[in-house]
Amino acid sequence: MFLPGDPARSGSIAFWRPDGERPWGVEAGSLVDLAVTVPAAHGVETVDVPAVVLPLREALPVLTRVRAQAESHRAAAFWGAAAVEALHFLARGLLLPGLSPGDHDAWRVGPLRAEDLERVRHLAAAMPPEAHAVAVDGPGAARLPEPELLVRAFLDAVADTLPRSPAAPLVTGGPAYAVREPALRPGLRAWADAVASGHDAGVRISLRIEVSGLTDMAGTEAGAGAVFRVVPQVHSVGDPTLVADAAEVWAGAASDALGPRARIDALLALRRAARAWPALTPLLSAAVPDAVELADDEVTELLAGAARTLAGAGVDVHWPREWVRGLTSRAEIGPADEEPDAGRFAGGGGPSFLSADALLAFDWTFALGDERLTRAELDRLAEADRPLVRLRDQWVLVDPEHVRRARDRQDRKVTPVDALAAALTGSAEVDGRLVEVRPTGWLAALRERLTDPEGQQPVAQPAALAATLRDYQRRGLEWLARMSSLGLGCCLADDMGLGKTITLIALHLHRQAEESSQGPTLVVCPTSLMGNWQREIERFAPGTPVRRFHGTRRDLADLCANGFVLTTYGTMRLDARRLARVPWGLVVADEAQHVKNPYSATARELRTIGARARVALTGTPVENNLSELWAILDWTTPGLLGRLGTFRTRYAQAVESGQDPAAAERLARLVRPFLLRRRKSDPGIAPELPPKTETDHPVSLTAEQTGLYEAVVREALTEISGADGMERRGMIVKLLTSLKQICNHPAQFLKEDRPRIAGRSGKLELLDELLDTILAGEAGVLVFTQYVRMGRLLEDHLASRGVPSLFLHGGTSVSGREAMVRRFQDGEVPVFLLSLKAAGTGLNLTRAEHVVHYDRWWNPAVEAQATDRAHRIGQTRPVQVHRLIAEGTVEDRIAALLSRKRDLADSVLGAGEGALSELTDAELADLVRLRGGTV
Repeated sequence: MFLPGDPARSGSIAFWRPDGERPWGVEAGSLVDLAVTVPAAHGVETVDVPAVVLPLREALPVLTRVRAQAESHRAAAFWGAAAVEALHFLARGLLLPGLSPGDHDAWRVGPLRAEDLERVRHLAAAMPPEAHAVAVDGPGAARLPEPELLVRAFLDAVADTLPRSPAAPLVTGGPAYAVREPALRPGLRAWADAVASGHDAGVRISLRIEVSGLTDMAGTEAGAGAVFRVVPQVHSVGDPTLVADAAEVWAGAASDALGPRARIDALLALRRAARAWPALTPLLSAAVPDAVELADDEVTELLAGAARTLAGAGVDVHWPREWVRGLTSRAEIGPADEEPDAGRFAGGGGPSFLSADALLAFDWTFALGDERLTRAELDRLAEADRPLVRLRDQWVLVDPEHVRRARDRQDRKVTPVDALAAALTGSAEVDGRLVEVRPTGWLAALRERLTDPEGQQPVAQPAALAATLRDYQRRGLEWLARMSSLGLGCCLADDMGLGKTITLIALHLHRQAEESSQGPTLVVCPTSLMGNWQREIERFAPGTPVRRFHGTRRDLADLCANGFVLTTYGTMRLDARRLARVPWGLVVADEAQHVKNPYSATARELRTIGARARVALTGTPVENNLSELWAILDWTTPGLLGRLGTFRTRYAQAVESGQDPAAAERLARLVRPFLLRRRKSDPGIAPELPPKTETDHPVSLTAEQTGLYEAVVREALTEISGADGMERRGMIVKLLTSLKQICNHPAQFLKEDRPRIAGRSGKLELLDELLDTILAGEAGVLVFTQYVRMGRLLEDHLASRGVPSLFLHGGTSVSGREAMVRRFQDGEVPVFLLSLKAAGTGLNLTRAEHVVHYDRWWNPAVEAQATDRAHRIGQTRPVQVHRLIAEGTVEDRIAALLSRKRDLADSVLGAGEGALSELTDAELADLVRLRGGTV
């Protein structure tokens, strides 16, 4: 809650918990006892709470940070939003000097325009009850202030706090309004009243541009002789319909309507405007600031950006209406009229969009209304070098520098993929500026073809496919066939288990029917999936040659032109040069998240292998952040999303922060044609798939686990408090890993050689109970853990209980994996233990009706992939998912966070322990502190 003070800069922020408990991670000596009046069911009530009270200067960084955190209390989020609003006002220079009720010099926010006041009112209307609390000095309940008055007091407190830097006295020429220490200055009362009063219901100014001296004579067609004048206009803040020229206000004609202080208020507003644009300075020394004449370069400056600067200071610029309406600046992008083979990229064959030598000339132009300007007219505009030009019997305002840049771009060469990206988003970045784009010719036709898939010709299922595709799989085939026929790469991002493999096999068979797309298909996949790919090809495309390019005897001799070659990411990385010499018809990256790091050796080598088309297959196109999506699509269609740095600036940061919906929409328009995303829950995708039930099972720690947990937390927090930088981050990751291992089993954390397993872990006891129930029903179960050592402990424990099990991990050979999968699917072994990293993708384990996550990866996308080993096409029974969570521990808190951040394709989730390494000491202590849950 906000505690106002006099002067305003002496205000503070009190942090307290509504339940009356001590704030987490705060030492008792740092607390003060507050009597707080809060809203109650009937009126108000007073409660005593321990609180942390911070001066406003120290509280501002905390408030602005907690505002963006989903777990923040609504009162903290509210005052964080109010702090950001105050910073926006100050950034616009909205500061007024005055005196507080106690005669202290104080800044306040103002003058506020009508829309500014409306924002303040909306903010106050959203104030939650806890943020409305006030501190009580004496006995009894205090009266709660009006929310809007409390918000205004807070805004003024921020305004009075921030300008008081060590350099402020150099600007003010004295201590007043510059130093932090409160001092009585009653002698400034008359001055403050004369300068600052009335602004909240005062005036603002705008600038009207007038032009004279224009004729239609040939000698003045280029605007020579035109005289530009800026006329200040005064508007009432309280009634925006009241407006008068400054000359009328100085003459007293508008005093009744605008108020007696209109001249003083308008003069102060003109001073702020002159600071934003110095060309207005002569108005300040004029007896009557009625107008100022502008030189041509000043008009150009106003067109090029000064108008935007003035708008930021609250001053609008009004141009002659007929000129502004007559001119529209737009770029058209499309092939030049003389381009002989323009139609080839619309699907008629020719070089691929992936070809490095496919450069085309595009025509950037301006338009007057809907009329495209000729090259001669553009040259004339540029050579005139004046802001006002007569063109086609009308006067046109234009930035000469803008015109020169447009003419210089006329002969620029760009790649087809750059042009397509501009056509899809409707904009392009040229010379650091975002330019509106309208596609023309075949580029416009191609854009329509990509954005309207329903209007395309259907693709028949290949006759050689020994299966019947489901409806959604057939639609996927049509989409893949269309994109690859254009030479455009794409990403099929169906949920795990929806049949991406069979859809890709159908695409291969379809492409072999056309001479222009024939050629072998290279599939790059994780080692564990090679056997699955070979079995699926042999099953659904019998007679199609399949070769494994893997192992010491791998070779590419006598390669069949219509066959498959299967290789692993590791082998591809080592043998990329040999693979690159083959004229592939199609290159497929399965589980494409393996190349989500564009700087990795795997991603770099994969880019060197050329093909007529590229397809990425993945169930999780975004696991942690949008840069991973960039890495995948920049491989499938290089250049589509621009450079990574530009992509991060233009799209990712804005989308991930949620602050720019327009950026999210632009990115969606650009990505949507190249990424097909279907989920099992989508209507009509897999109606025959049985339901999936997910259950969190909280378990208590044993006494041994509790002791270990608390000891590790205590010792680690002491060490972390004295560290910084990379050392501190490493300590935090180590702490979190240790706590997760303790929650699993003390023997895992202690690294015991011959441990006693039973009776020491709450998770293990619950697992035994679950397995007893599952095995009694003769069902199969998958048990995932991210630790190989924990998997070994579970394997030994189950063996001691006489429960048959298998354990698949990163060290298991390819043949061993395939044998394990076959034995489990055949029902020979009921319990399949799996390392999450080694077996979380690609495997088909529909024998399982239950999935147990013994510990969690702290990334819902990875966890969902693992679950989909059982919940996939081919599963005929309901699947039950069990997550074991140690109650009251760091696992409990992370589980709460994950439940709010399930959809990583729409929001960004921190990558496990690495993201948590940036927590402050207090936040870390709150995260890992044990809260009950022991036996």
